[in-house]
Order: sequence, then structure tokens, then C-alpha cells
Amino acid sequence: MPIYVYKFTDTDETIEVHQAFTDDALAEYPHPSDGSMRSVKKVFQPVGVTFKGGGFYKTDSRGGSSSTTPSTTAATTSDTASPATPAAAPATPAPASTPSSAPSTPA
Repeated sequence: MPIYVYKFTDTDETIEVHQAFTDDALAEYPHPSDGSMRSVKKVFQPVGVTFKGGGFYKTDSRGGSSSTTPSTTAATTSDTASPATPAAAPATPAPASTPSSAPSTPA
């Protein structure tokens, strides 16, 4: 059964309550010190999950060693672009124009 955190609205004290997933959120709960019913508010907290080891990230399935070549790194960074923003196209340099009268090999 999951544990939910509630805060008393008048004293800002927190309590932990075991509740089923199907139970409604509490509006009142007896205060531990005097047993009087007081209003409570549910506190939302981040989930305490830690992923350790390999296989949890997109880059873990690529295989190979931990050191990568620059071309692999460039490909990996372009794969991580969000789908909402298109990846920037690589800039291609304009071909250098050579005059037809100039020799192509040094003399």
C-alpha cells in the first residue's frame, strides 16, 4: 500500500498516511498530539527512483567502448535533439572557384 504525505493547513506539520490507490484524498485527519480533526492538504513529492547500471538511457544500447570518435559524438548529439525543434542541417562550404588560367600544380 502506498504512503502519501499530508500537511496540516494550520500548523504546517506533515504526516504520512498509508492509503490504497483507490482511496480518495483526505480532507481531514486527526492530529497526532491531541486527536482533534484538522484539515489537511496532500503534498506532492518527486518519486524516489534511482536508475543504476546500464540499459536505462538511449545511448546505452549503442554498444562499443566508452570513448567515442568525434564523428560518432556529432551523430549522437544530433539524435538527442527534441522532436519539436528540427535538427540544424550541417553547413556545406561553397566550392572554391579556381581561375582557369591558374596552374593546378605548384611549379
